[in-house]
Amino acid sequence: MSTEREPASEACLSERWRTLAQRYAEVRSTSMRLAAPLSDEDCQAQSMPDASPTKWHLAHVSWFFETFVLELHERDFQPFDARFRVLFNSYYQGVGAQHPRAQRGLITRPGLATVKRYRAHVDERMQALMARVALADTFDAELHALITLGLHHEQQHQELLLTDIKHLLSLGASGTADADGAYSRVANVGVAPAQPMHWLAHAGGLVDLGHDPALDGDFCFDNETPRHRVWLDPFEIASRPVSQGEFLAFMNDGGYRRPELWLSMGWAWVNGEATPRSAPLYWQLRDGAWFSHTLQGTRPIDVQAPACHLSYFEADAYARWAGARLPTEAEWERAARQSAAQHVPGDVWEWTQSNYNAYPGYQPASGAVGEYNGKFMCNQLVLRGGSCATPAGHIRASYRNFFPPDAQWQFSGLRLAR
Repeated sequence: MSTEREPASEACLSERWRTLAQRYAEVRSTSMRLAAPLSDEDCQAQSMPDASPTKWHLAHVSWFFETFVLELHERDFQPFDARFRVLFNSYYQGVGAQHPRAQRGLITRPGLATVKRYRAHVDERMQALMARVALADTFDAELHALITLGLHHEQQHQELLLTDIKHLLSLGASGTADADGAYSRVANVGVAPAQPMHWLAHAGGLVDLGHDPALDGDFCFDNETPRHRVWLDPFEIASRPVSQGEFLAFMNDGGYRRPELWLSMGWAWVNGEATPRSAPLYWQLRDGAWFSHTLQGTRPIDVQAPACHLSYFEADAYARWAGARLPTEAEWERAARQSAAQHVPGDVWEWTQSNYNAYPGYQPASGAVGEYNGKFMCNQLVLRGGSCATPAGHIRASYRNFFPPDAQWQFSGLRLAR
């Protein structure tokens, strides 16, 4: 455990812990609010191997705090249930075995009620821990940073909870779980009509890339560091993401049937025997009109809203059709920092053409928590920005999301560059 002594008063140091404890309570309660509209059966089911049941999400984020915080810092630590160490471990090999990801929906025990008790139990112990360390005469910066990481980790799972439950409900008859409007923010992407698209010119040159505390806030994930300098040739980037109406024009022009627009892997993906594709995920053609599944049921597509649930293959094919390309992540970040008034993320995650690689000089954190990001730097592509499902305050210009190129179930779209 590392500590730092600061010139601030004891009252000031205690206030930092009280602020963190309040934020902890807010983040944890948000997860429960997102799960509240769902039935026990909704929370149990797993719609595909890439998705996880809501119950598993609720348990796993609690497992994170119990395993990485309480086990190391709580006096006389005892786990809530020793079996949970395996059941709710996601991919941390340094911690031990994991239940197979594709079989998370088969974890019928513990039930949802027990998982809720588990969350409450962990919350009580975490609050007690923060109250105790607030009284110490030194500030434990390492513990404070670890809890902060756990809260951002939970916010990531809040977004995953929404994307996963949306996919699950798309397979059922009712298709909605939101009679009370709790998911209205993510019912339809885009809250304002799309403005005419125009091009924003950037001179390029040597630019700084990566997390900057002065611009992005104190927190970042390790893959956003270290800040470094890259060269950019002059480029232009679109003032907004591609709309559903614009993507529909690509479809009407035979976009899904024109091999010259597609990468080789993308063309094989479009023409897969099991699931040939001719439209974005969740789109349905009914009597000549296009509809889309949302968390509030099936609705007509909004031609002015950003195109959403696109794979990298679809985004890249559209860009070729439009006579443009996808931006690199360095171009995207430069544009986001220079054109904030016109380049505001928050509707869809935006695919870039950049492979998910380490920045020069990158070092993952030590211990099992170092498995958080670095070990996935292979066969993934970077998305930038944030979506309508991203928690408020969780978006920053340096954030690097990443998925394989065939992923569609996330709230992913595209912005053109040239």
